[in-house]
Amino acid sequence: MTREELQVPPADFQSYYGRPILKVSRWKEPHLPAYLFLGELSGALAMVGAVAQATGRRSLARTARLAAAGSAYAGGAFLTIELGRPERFLHMLRVAKPTSPMSMGSWILSAHSGLVSAAAASEVSGRLAALGSAAGAASAVTGPLLAAYPAVLLADTAVPAWHAAHRELPLLFVGGAMTAAGAAGLAASAVSRDRSDFDAAYRLAMIGSAVESLGGYGLETMTGVSGEPYRTGPGGQMLSVARYLTMSGGVAALAARRSRTAAAVSAALLTGGGLAAKFAVLRAGKASAADPKYVIASQLRQ
Repeated sequence: MTREELQVPPADFQSYYGRPILKVSRWKEPHLPAYLFLGELSGALAMVGAVAQATGRRSLARTARLAAAGSAYAGGAFLTIELGRPERFLHMLRVAKPTSPMSMGSWILSAHSGLVSAAAASEVSGRLAALGSAAGAASAVTGPLLAAYPAVLLADTAVPAWHAAHRELPLLFVGGAMTAAGAAGLAASAVSRDRSDFDAAYRLAMIGSAVESLGGYGLETMTGVSGEPYRTGPGGQMLSVARYLTMSGGVAALAARRSRTAAAVSAALLTGGGLAAKFAVLRAGKASAADPKYVIASQLRQ
């Protein structure tokens, strides 16, 4: 028998006039990646501060609480710039919709910022210590939510590269939060050389970088066409940069016990890896939304 030859050429994914099927995100750099990084950093540091307070490590608790508040305000500033008009954020607080990641994220960010601000104000002023401790303890609840909710928010969109990565993005963001907090601790220990603080920061950085690297590996090895933006183009290139920076930071941390310089270098590399990962996710999402191939192919799998 002779094999029947296909008479129909392979499908060529196109759209009307070559325009994107989805509205390409107007999110800018570095505003969104910076907001994502600073938000997860604030969330993780809030947990570190609460644990340090509970275990009687007052110096670490104070440093973590002040840094958590500073990160929350800096991240909020980047978000406000990204939105274009500050009142847009206030409009999102007019309702609370549990089924909407955007609505819940707005309330989580507001609650967390208020709690870490109260805890930091108590630390600075030395007043209302009980209230500050309660706010710090409560921020340990909002902190993990703040670090993880962007993954849920992005995966809940129609952007193919984000929607298909609903399993990998939480690992990337949660691991990134731990790595960022560990990097901050390594940087602080390079100045203070407090052995107990260093050990805690070192363990947190190592665990976080492992989880973050696992999430990045999952993005790069995603099957199907939706994983291509994480392997090729601007998103793939930046994800490779993030992987090398994170791995290099982990290696440098091994020598940080004996060298302040190594601790500072490790903190810088781990921070750079976390930021690069956020740039990679943004670029991969924008590339997948702009190309009809990814949009149509993701619908054909349904």
